[in-house]
Amino acid sequence: MFSLFHKTKKKFSDIEPADKTLIGSLTGGHLVIHWFQQLFPIIVPAVANSLGLSGTQVGIMGAARQIGNLMTLPSGIFADAWLRHRATMLVISIIFMGLAYFLIGIAPSFIWVLPGAMLVGLGTAAWHPPAMASLSSRFPENRATALSLHGVGATFGDTLTPIVAGGFLLVVYWRGLLQVQIIVAVVAALILWRLLAKQFQYPKENSSSSDRFSDVKKLIKNPIFVGVSLAQGLMNMARNSVLLFLPLYVQNELGYDSFTLGLYIAMLHGMGLVTQPILGILSDRFGRKEVLVPSYVILGFLYIALANSDKGWQLSVVVLAIGIFFYTLTNVTTAAVLDVSGDNIQATSMGLTSLLTQAFSLPSPIIAGMLADSYGLGSTFLLSAVFMFLGAMIFIPLRLYKGSKARVVNEVK
Repeated sequence: MFSLFHKTKKKFSDIEPADKTLIGSLTGGHLVIHWFQQLFPIIVPAVANSLGLSGTQVGIMGAARQIGNLMTLPSGIFADAWLRHRATMLVISIIFMGLAYFLIGIAPSFIWVLPGAMLVGLGTAAWHPPAMASLSSRFPENRATALSLHGVGATFGDTLTPIVAGGFLLVVYWRGLLQVQIIVAVVAALILWRLLAKQFQYPKENSSSSDRFSDVKKLIKNPIFVGVSLAQGLMNMARNSVLLFLPLYVQNELGYDSFTLGLYIAMLHGMGLVTQPILGILSDRFGRKEVLVPSYVILGFLYIALANSDKGWQLSVVVLAIGIFFYTLTNVTTAAVLDVSGDNIQATSMGLTSLLTQAFSLPSPIIAGMLADSYGLGSTFLLSAVFMFLGAMIFIPLRLYKGSKARVVNEVK
């Protein structure tokens, strides 16, 4: 896997051991974060059926999770200002996740589920800016590739969690499964702290807050940053709707059990184990737009197919095809944002684009829930397709990074 860095100035075998430890630790930690993230869609049907929730209430649960995600901006600011404490931030993010599910597991009614859902989003917000900014800064010449390797850890978590959790739910009550997650989180946090504690002990000198603020103002005025953030927001609106209502569709309308649901959610992510490094390399070599525009369009048509697929092999094929792009594209859009961000605001820029993305997409789960109540669950997938087509249109006029191949051609000229 690490051999994918063959385009850097050094061979990977020449990279410092600390760099290998960093990318290995962050990839493993990302797996843990996505273990917790993918518990959410798996337990949605159990929580909804146990507490008697409507589609709109399920949408509100999804919106509460996104509210927690809005904290990515302060997370990014802290990560840039206090480089020495990035390991602490990463460990705390995992603790937030365990606490979130403990709270959901003991919640007596719908209203008490919402704080736990918010903490799931907060754990996500606390992880991604410091982790991805650290990789972006350490591997600037292969940014999308490095982020894709980090994403492979997430995809392992996304693929294994639904199967394992779905199997557990066949024999364990959902409340017990969620309550024990606090133990899982504490153990994982201790291991991660041991691996990362020395990574940020001797950071480069911090830039002044005025310099960072000046760079942020320039970034906000950059049309590429704004355009990519909006397009990423539309992609997240589509993904959130699918992740929230596909479990209800599979279990309530198609009548599958929790383990089969887990298999479908795993298929939704498993293809990313292969496609994330591939699309990352293609994006670094041939350009961001050349990967993003066709991928958005294809994914939009696949969401339409999802709404019209028959039970059985047709649904399986469509879900597997969606998995080629489902998580992978986030790494490419993130790289497009970091391409135009200053070196001293890498984490802040991630936090800012995530804030714009989450705020923009915040109403989407509730809108999708209202559609589900009125027109059926399939309508939520059609809505997701519309979001993807709009996102593709936003990318077309943007002058994104054209890739290393284009740079080499220009240098030869």
